Amino acid sequence: MDLTLTEERNSLTKDIDTLPTFDMLTLINAEDQKVALAVRNELPKIAAAVDAITARIQGGGRLIYIGAGTSGRLGVLDASECPPTFGTSPELVVGLIAGGTAALTDAVEGAEDDREGGTREIAELDVNENDSVIGIAASGRTPYAIGGLQEAKARRALTVSITCNRPSPLGELAEISIALVVGPEVVSGSTRLKAGTAQKMVLNMISTGVMIRLGKTYSNLMVDVQPTNVKLRQRARRIVAEATGLNAQRAAEILSACNGEVKTAIVATLAGVSPELARIRLRETGGYVRKAIG
Repeated sequence: MDLTLTEERNSLTKDIDTLPTFDMLTLINAEDQKVALAVRNELPKIAAAVDAITARIQGGGRLIYIGAGTSGRLGVLDASECPPTFGTSPELVVGLIAGGTAALTDAVEGAEDDREGGTREIAELDVNENDSVIGIAASGRTPYAIGGLQEAKARRALTVSITCNRPSPLGELAEISIALVVGPEVVSGSTRLKAGTAQKMVLNMISTGVMIRLGKTYSNLMVDVQPTNVKLRQRARRIVAEATGLNAQRAAEILSACNGEVKTAIVATLAGVSPELARIRLRETGGYVRKAIG
C-alpha cells in the first residue's frame, strides 16, 4: 500500500494505549515539539508567500484558502479572524471548505473527493491574476484542493500549497510549496494533530505577516482593530494609550474625538494634528501609521 507520511504508523507511539495518562500526554507533547522545527525549516517559503501575497493584495487582490476537513476548517477560521483583528473586509480573506458551511461542524461525506467542486468554487469567485489562492491539505492529495488550485493557476492567480508531505500533487502544482514534514501522527492518520497544528501555525504566520506588511499594525499593536464589543473597545483604548503614552482617561477622550478610529487617534496625538488632518495623512500614506506620523 502506498502510504503518505501523514498516514504512516508512528513507531514511537505503538504502546500509547497501555500508558498511564500522564505518560500518554507526555508522549503526545514530545511529538508536538517536532512541529515548530518543521515550520522553521519552511520559513524561506513562508516568507516568499507573505511577500508575494502582500504585493497581490496591494494590486487589488484577495487571499483565498481552500481545503477539506481539518485543513479547510483551519483556513475558514483564519479568514474569519482577519476582519475583527485587522479591520479588513470579509471579502479580502476568504476561506473555502469542501462541503460548504455545514462541513465546519459535521463531516460531509465525499466532499473532499469533489475535484470539480473545488474548481467550481474558485471559478465562482472570479479569481484573477491579482488574487492569491492557498491550497491546504495534510496529505497533499485532496482532490477538492487540487481542483481549486488548478483552476486558480489557470486564472494566473498566485498559487501556494500547505501540505505535510513532500513531494505531493498539490505541492507540485503550486508556485510556492510549503511542506511541513512533521512525521507520522501519534494516532495513525489523525492529521488533526501535528499536521493540523503545523498548518495553523503557518496560516497564522501568513495572515499576520501580510497584515503587518499592509500597515495593519504599528509596532506590535493591532491598530486596525474594530471596537465592536466591550472587550475590543477596551483594547482599542489600551492600544492608543500604549502607542501615545497617554493615560487611560486621556486616551479614551482622544479615541472618542476620533470616532473610535485607533489609527487616527494615534496619528493625531503623535503628530500633533487634528483628527481630520490625521485621516488625510493616513489616506496619503496608504494607512501606514509610521509614515503618517512623519
